[in-house]
Amino acid sequence: MKNRRHELILELITEQPVGTQELLIQLLGERGIKTTQATLSRDIQQLNLVKQRDENGDFRYTLPAAAAEEKSLFEEAVLSVDYAMNTIVLKCRAGMAQGTCAAIDSVNHQGVVGTIAGDDTIFILVRTEDEAKKLSKQFRSELFPRR
Repeated sequence: MKNRRHELILELITEQPVGTQELLIQLLGERGIKTTQATLSRDIQQLNLVKQRDENGDFRYTLPAAAAEEKSLFEEAVLSVDYAMNTIVLKCRAGMAQGTCAAIDSVNHQGVVGTIAGDDTIFILVRTEDEAKKLSKQFRSELFPRR
């Protein structure tokens, strides 16, 4: 439930301006996720969301710069995501793995023990197979949202 709520929060703040926790609670409720302000506050902290002014001068929740950089690099560089046991494998365009790996490292994903990159492949060692499965799913949903 928590992972789904986190995914939905990220989806909502990237789709539309969300400037208050009250609005975010309302939008989550419209999508079938009921939550409290205290839980949402913890979610915002865990997702490392920040409030920044948008082009209209209004405050809204956004991804931190490192996460936005990671997402942009992902969209450009990563071709596929897979995992085996507790290791995630990202196949990238030639020459793009190391920069993408550095962006991943800057975000500090939960459960990640370490990463290593070659020219076109990234290995991400995760503590458990369950965490590898969840992080792989998160990466796929960010990269290929319509699949």
